[in-house]
Amino acid sequence: MAIVALVDEAEALLRRLVGVSDAAFREGQWEAVRDLVERRGRVLVVQRTGWGKSAVYFVATGLLRARGRGPTVIVSPLLALMRDQIAAGERAGLRAVTMNSANPDDWVDVATALADDAVDVLLVSPERLNNPRFREEQLPGLSERAGLLVVDEAHCISDWGHDFRPDYRRIHDLLTRLPEGTPVLATTATANARVVADVAEQLGAGGADVSTVRGSLARRSLRLGVLTLPRAADRLGWLAAHLGDLPGSGIVYTLTVAAAEDLAAVLRDAGHDVRAYTGSTDPADRIDAEQALRDNSVKALVATSALGMGFDKPDLGFVVHLGAPASPVAYYQQVGRAGRATERADVLLLPGVEDADIWHYFATVSMPRQEQARDVIAVLETRGRPTSTAALEAEVDVRRARLELLLKVLDVDGAVRRVRGGWEATGEPWNYDAERYSRVASARAAEADSMRAYLRGERCRMAFLQEALDDPSAVDCGICDVCSGPWYPLDVPASARAEAAGRLRRAGVPIEPRVQWPSGMARRGVQVSGRIPPDERTEAGRVVARLTDLGWGQRLRWTLDASAPDAAADGALLAACVDVLRGWGWDRRPEVIVSVPSRSRSALVGSLAAHLARVGKLPDLGPLGLRNGGPAGEPGGNSAFRLADVWDAWTVPPEMTAALRASPVVLLVDDLVDSRRTLTVAGRTLRRAGAAAVLPFALARVG
Repeated sequence: MAIVALVDEAEALLRRLVGVSDAAFREGQWEAVRDLVERRGRVLVVQRTGWGKSAVYFVATGLLRARGRGPTVIVSPLLALMRDQIAAGERAGLRAVTMNSANPDDWVDVATALADDAVDVLLVSPERLNNPRFREEQLPGLSERAGLLVVDEAHCISDWGHDFRPDYRRIHDLLTRLPEGTPVLATTATANARVVADVAEQLGAGGADVSTVRGSLARRSLRLGVLTLPRAADRLGWLAAHLGDLPGSGIVYTLTVAAAEDLAAVLRDAGHDVRAYTGSTDPADRIDAEQALRDNSVKALVATSALGMGFDKPDLGFVVHLGAPASPVAYYQQVGRAGRATERADVLLLPGVEDADIWHYFATVSMPRQEQARDVIAVLETRGRPTSTAALEAEVDVRRARLELLLKVLDVDGAVRRVRGGWEATGEPWNYDAERYSRVASARAAEADSMRAYLRGERCRMAFLQEALDDPSAVDCGICDVCSGPWYPLDVPASARAEAAGRLRRAGVPIEPRVQWPSGMARRGVQVSGRIPPDERTEAGRVVARLTDLGWGQRLRWTLDASAPDAAADGALLAACVDVLRGWGWDRRPEVIVSVPSRSRSALVGSLAAHLARVGKLPDLGPLGLRNGGPAGEPGGNSAFRLADVWDAWTVPPEMTAALRASPVVLLVDDLVDSRRTLTVAGRTLRRAGAAAVLPFALARVG
């Protein structure tokens, strides 16, 4: 009788959550709720997007709260996902709040509500678990009082998962601190057998039993296809011509920020109402764009993976990819956004030749390098006090993004810890797990091979994705382009291709000047700090393209590749450079040209400077001189080390000095811009020698 009463109470909560008076649990939902509420167990749910994983934890929360249990703590990976979860919790009659980087002003009020037991659901990011303030003030009490712990998108726990995040590994430590009998739920839609086993093992910390609820991952509403076109202009032209034919509103995914911005511009020029959505988009603009898509007031968001896990629009009509994700599992996760409440949704992939290079970059950037890790630990041990990330940059040659990720990995491994004021060494021994990282690298390579097989279309595409996720229920879908032939137009109208090609040929990307010296330069032997004096700065500059751009970026990647021969620039590239200068809109026109001496591309840079001098009828003063052979290191590296490498590396030859006495505006020519420290120091050298202003110009920039 008690079970019947519990089922009735649970179904009443479910109906309130979904707003349907006769809603019933789907297969597996009630079993998961029962295990959490009655058995107080640990449950792993692996079910397709749209199955109703959130219903399990909200219904369980309502039941547990009615029985006097503490608040549910949901570890959730994205702010967009948190916003959706808060709204869903409120529909179920639950008070849901969050503590995240976007609402620090609300933390005091949230903490007060938690202390008053006036919160039913608290959502936090995995990174918040290691925030010193949260870890010291909130986490101990939450660990003791939590009525339910939910790990959403639990594949992130596993370094075998397609979207591994180091901070998720902290959850293992959190599990060991929970009082006995605290139920735990982990949910994901994208986990193969290896990831399921890994997550289940971590959920079982402390010897707890873990039950797994797993269903078919088939998405019968999705009509899958792959259209391979030879050039970027063809792919953009196809989208410009046919986006309007796709049902409803949807998402067009790209692999890079630059591609998203380029494609959004092409589609807007073609008359489509679209917006770009990337990790660089302002948070307020992201919220507005998400709502515009939900309201169907835009045809599409052109997005990177920043719009991914948890974005909730059940009637999303299509998902198109310009460029293939690195694995079928990652692809399934993104296309799963579509067709959750529609009979049919269209899913099309337009792969590009550049995809494999992008896969390689993302596959390697998260792997810690042994020598860098040991350098970080050694510096922290030597300093013996909390050290900021910025100060660490002056001590170890690791770029900021990679350094932040490396510190997270070392923190999870127990070698360092985040404290108020920065980072400190724990004194615990750290060993580089070469075998583990080798296995992960091999897994990533296998995933890339599997994605290539998906593109080849040797069998039903939905069945292929199910098998990639180790779903034993895979059967042919009957509606993909392998099962029934292409369902999408194959043509690219000549006018659309020409418009796209014209857009891709447009050149010119601004590069902002450096205005601040890196912290801690005295430790690198360079006595500068604070802001760069205005009379030593360069002006804003220009490059032809970013290396990740769809147009000139693709071509410049080959031109500037380390294996490419050094040769004079061809006519098309020189014409693009002239176009950039013609459209610059400077306040004062360049009066002379100076180049940065290049050890590997002297012919390329020299031909560029000479051509611009001829076209602009400007004196070409030649390259700067080298002091002591010039910079010793390679381009790249972090800002502090790169600045130390190029500091005082150039001289102004006597014949150039005479010309600079007239205080001309200098066009400073280089090949590739990365940290901008070369242009900053070379420009400073010219300013100190008399130049009135320095306008940097280069062929490309990294990122």
